[in-house]
Amino acid sequence: MNNLKQLHEAFETLISDFVDPREALAGDDGQLWQDVAAGSSASHPLALERLADVRRDCRQLLVTNEYAINGVENRISYIVGSGHTYQAVIRKHAAAPDALASEVQRVLDEFLEANEWHNRQQEIVRRMDRDGEALLRLFTDPSGETRVRFIDPEDVRTPDRLRDDPAASHGVLTDPADVETVRGYYVDGVLLDASEVQHRRANVDRNAKRGLPLYTPVRKNLRRAEKLLRNMSVVAEIQSAIALIRKHRAATRTGVEQLVASGSDAATATPSGRIEQLTQYGAGTILDAPAHVEYDFPATGVDASAFVSILQAELRAIAARLVMPEFMFTSDASNANYASTMVAEGPAVRMFERLQAAMARDDRDVMWRVVTNAVATGRLPANTRQLVDVQITPPEVVSRNALDDARIMDLAYRRGIVSPQTWSRQLGLDYDQEQQNRMMHEGGMSDDDVPNDQ
Repeated sequence: MNNLKQLHEAFETLISDFVDPREALAGDDGQLWQDVAAGSSASHPLALERLADVRRDCRQLLVTNEYAINGVENRISYIVGSGHTYQAVIRKHAAAPDALASEVQRVLDEFLEANEWHNRQQEIVRRMDRDGEALLRLFTDPSGETRVRFIDPEDVRTPDRLRDDPAASHGVLTDPADVETVRGYYVDGVLLDASEVQHRRANVDRNAKRGLPLYTPVRKNLRRAEKLLRNMSVVAEIQSAIALIRKHRAATRTGVEQLVASGSDAATATPSGRIEQLTQYGAGTILDAPAHVEYDFPATGVDASAFVSILQAELRAIAARLVMPEFMFTSDASNANYASTMVAEGPAVRMFERLQAAMARDDRDVMWRVVTNAVATGRLPANTRQLVDVQITPPEVVSRNALDDARIMDLAYRRGIVSPQTWSRQLGLDYDQEQQNRMMHEGGMSDDDVPNDQ
């Protein structure tokens, strides 16, 4: 009997000290981290169902959370800004007439205008931040003009008949031996050839088929910041709404009610039928209280600064995920200097320039598809791609001295280092259009005298 009792005591001690080794693999949401072997990055770091939940959460944040909205809008402003410029030029050492570059430029300009490309660029950044990816479908009409439309991520999914085929996972059909070689996309059950779709992914490796939303790791921070700000405001509102509380130490309930009624200026009935006495205190009112009446002012106990520091810590954590200065994310510039932050060596500048370069690469691919479609319909010569290049210039991110930059460009131009066309792109101007404007100004040409390129 004693042995059995000792055995029970030993088991109780062992169980109370037991630590589940899986707890080390759980996040702060209580969910276990995914086993690497169970879902490699070749398919996706998240299961498709959980990815849809994450995307839904981030979409909700981009609608309701002011901090999340501000972060994405600022990224659009710096990555896209006033818009990228696209210039068709003759390749180095290529023997081609200048007219060919003009023809290609006309095709590109038509595409940019017909597709409202500047607005579409902004939407691309918003979709990649919100959904983790942007899918563009390209259409070609009989005249060779290209049109672009967006595909919603939830419309790309694997048909039921192919659920067990790893090459068709996540709605993306790839080469069975190479996940980076995409064959097509299943959109609403229909397989579209990869040449019809451009898929821009964010925050994942190259061998991941789908992207991850920008705010995936800081969704809880955004919610906590929103709730903390709401609670701070509600508490402060309640505390500041109660001007004072009179404490009657030696009075009955009936006596207090009679005192309130006798000192009130008006009486009103609440929706529940209770009579409420109203007393108005003017500015600078002095109250005379009997010895047994005490006054308490609850608003004096409001200490919002203690919560503000916690809120700022949460917002700094989110800004760190965006690789942005805190003032860009919170719009609070009291502790930051724009000129000292947006310098060439600053991490935010490096990040924005990196994102601009990635966007320019993707945009160049679209522009080449536009040129290829024009070649296929005979609008451009078959060897256009061998003779013409497309140069893309994003807006400047670095805070610069405009006068110093102009002097540097002037010196480089005088030494034969840069061309007027490059100088124009640096200024965000269309060189050909500016030269035409100069001809009109210097020669007194009217609009009717301007040659029509159409």
